[in-house]
Amino acid sequence: MTRIDDVARLAGVSTATVSRALRGLPTVSAATRRRVLAAAEQLQYAVSPSASRLAGGRTGTVAVIVPRITRWFFSTVVEAVEEFLHQSGYDLLLHNLGGREQTRQRVLRTANLHKRVDAMMLVATPLRPADRAALAALDLPGVTVSSGTDVPGWPCVRIDDVAAARAATRHLLDLGHRRIAHISGDPDDELAFTAHLDRRRGYRAELRAAGLPADPSLDVESTFSIDGGHRAAAELLARGEPPTAIFAACDEMAMGALTALRDAGLRVPQDVSVIGIDDHDLSGVLGLSTVAQPAAEQGLLAARLLLDPLGGRDLAAYAAAPRPRGDADPARPAAAAPVILPTRLVVRESTAPPRAD
Repeated sequence: MTRIDDVARLAGVSTATVSRALRGLPTVSAATRRRVLAAAEQLQYAVSPSASRLAGGRTGTVAVIVPRITRWFFSTVVEAVEEFLHQSGYDLLLHNLGGREQTRQRVLRTANLHKRVDAMMLVATPLRPADRAALAALDLPGVTVSSGTDVPGWPCVRIDDVAAARAATRHLLDLGHRRIAHISGDPDDELAFTAHLDRRRGYRAELRAAGLPADPSLDVESTFSIDGGHRAAAELLARGEPPTAIFAACDEMAMGALTALRDAGLRVPQDVSVIGIDDHDLSGVLGLSTVAQPAAEQGLLAARLLLDPLGGRDLAAYAAAPRPRGDADPARPAAAAPVILPTRLVVRESTAPPRAD
């Protein structure tokens, strides 16, 4: 196997000069560069990408931190990010916190993280004041996705969760529902991200706009999962008179609600309408009405914003480029400014006017 010092001997220069010549640095004369390139070609020497990056002071790796990789939103974002990073010549170092606070603290406060990655992406990862101080000490470029916590100097890509919840609630109100329940995230969850808080605010705001009070008996908290939605819907039914409609804070919770209603002998939408937020891959199969959010596009745009400071590209150049697939609109993305992507109401078979008694 040919080594860099073999090239150096044949070209009659030092290994440092070979490295600079192969990297195209301006400190090497044209004649010396030609001699080095000729020697490298003769010896069939191939530059190691990882070694080249390290020589330039980079690892070629981006850390992506998610609360739970098994959830649809997080896995969809990560898949889009990984594809873009791969195409850009970067590797992805995934930190799946698994819902554990201890793991979150260990990952975010690891002093040598800057030696392993060039940048960081936090996906719906809650931050404490000590975490923000630790991130500032790392002095790495970063971006947040679907986060209610700002990191100074980092851009954020997300949707308007309040507006999405209002759209879901408004759809039910427009159908004639007045007894509308809400199932949401558990604030006592170790890694409770903030989206569910904004979605509850949107639900209550739309009820107020319709002149309806928020009934605490119709508001149940659980985990952001199918099982959590099942438990929440079962609790709602156990409280007495069932609602005529349920707005779930995510599609996975809505799916759990569908099974709980079926287990109770109730029909959807004839007895109870159900709507969620996400447009999960299975939502169309289940006929679930939802407010669709562009999950993959959030990951794609976040990755583009993140790599620009590393690659020296001009944000304005790709802002004018054709928009990515789906609903994402990267127009005028600016560093350290939130980029809000649009959502849209998708009406399917799980919502209908309330039954006339």
